[in-house]
Amino acid sequence: MLFVISAPSGAGKTTIVKELLKLHSDLIFSISATTRKKRETETHGKDYFFISKDEFFDKIKNDELVEYENVYKDDFYGTLKSFIDESLNDGKHVIFDIDVKGALAIKKLYGDKAFLIYIMPPDVETLKKRLINRATENKEDIATREERFEMELSQKPHFDFVVINDELTKAVNEANGIITTYKK
Repeated sequence: MLFVISAPSGAGKTTIVKELLKLHSDLIFSISATTRKKRETETHGKDYFFISKDEFFDKIKNDELVEYENVYKDDFYGTLKSFIDESLNDGKHVIFDIDVKGALAIKKLYGDKAFLIYIMPPDVETLKKRLINRATENKEDIATREERFEMELSQKPHFDFVVINDELTKAVNEANGIITTYKK
């Protein structure tokens, strides 16, 4: 099965995914490819595959991505088709940490093999505060991410499940219950 976790920036999806991976040793993390610069805390091949724009566009041209998106500025993100297909063929469960448009593209392609879980912040002000407090983006990047909030929040009805992240442990437990139920 494919478990796709999506949310606006700052809602806590990456933290929740990391906790779910600790709870489920049989889940494989889908590593996205991206053209954005690597942050100090990130590792190539673990957090993302950091590739050039030319490499990324070659993958698009060769139909090697399940989904891709120009998310912020000139930064592209995408999911490698070969990784998903190999994992499913091997009977493995995959968990994703991707944007809402990518999640919907995966659902369209893989249908009932994909469960979409939307991580909802308690409110937009909390979302903005979390984004500022994580201190990984400059003011311009934060403004760009805030501009996407409305679009991202509007996609919530297209997801199979909604988990409100007003308290991390509670949100992890709820997402864990969903995965435990459907991973059979």
